[in-house]
Amino acid sequence: MSDNSSVSKYLLVINGKPEGPFSIDELKQHKIKVTDFVRSSTMDDYKEAHEVEELRGLLGFTKQHLEPQYFAGFDQRWMASALDWFMVSLVIIFFGVIALLFISEKLTQIMIAVSVLGIIPIVNFIYHVVMEASPKQGTYGKQILKIKVTDMQGERIGLAQSLGRNVAKILSLLTLFIGYLYSFFNTKQQCLHDVFAGTLVIKDRLI
Repeated sequence: MSDNSSVSKYLLVINGKPEGPFSIDELKQHKIKVTDFVRSSTMDDYKEAHEVEELRGLLGFTKQHLEPQYFAGFDQRWMASALDWFMVSLVIIFFGVIALLFISEKLTQIMIAVSVLGIIPIVNFIYHVVMEASPKQGTYGKQILKIKVTDMQGERIGLAQSLGRNVAKILSLLTLFIGYLYSFFNTKQQCLHDVFAGTLVIKDRLI
């Protein structure tokens, strides 16, 4: 008899309702399919069984590469961006104010204030590059709105692709936001920088 004591138990969606939790052996008895939705206590949301590495290893599933169908709208993307700019700006300004408390020389204070304004977009750029290539696949603003950045197959992007995507945003800005409005004219709601980088911004599926 196999020892499944160290294996997670999963809720299984049956006829639209979550049931369980079930052990691996119990999932086998329910004849779980690769497209059935499951969730363990360590997962943020439901996923199809083939998306869970543990289940692929124990049940012999292979990961299915399905084209994403749920795309983030312009309003969600704009709100996520606004939240990110607010959070990054708040952190940088906080440290700037702390620095000003220890400096009395006026010229230095002015230089710090000006530097804060210049540092914010640089930090915001680095923050986006790193977070969009992270396991969370998105900044905190995107996570709050439950959207994430993927490649064209819905998979996590690497650091180089994330860098290319965020550099391409400059082109979207230089075209007087036409690059962003482009999302209204294609079925996958890609902005111009998404097209150049081969990325999508998709919604997390919820049960």
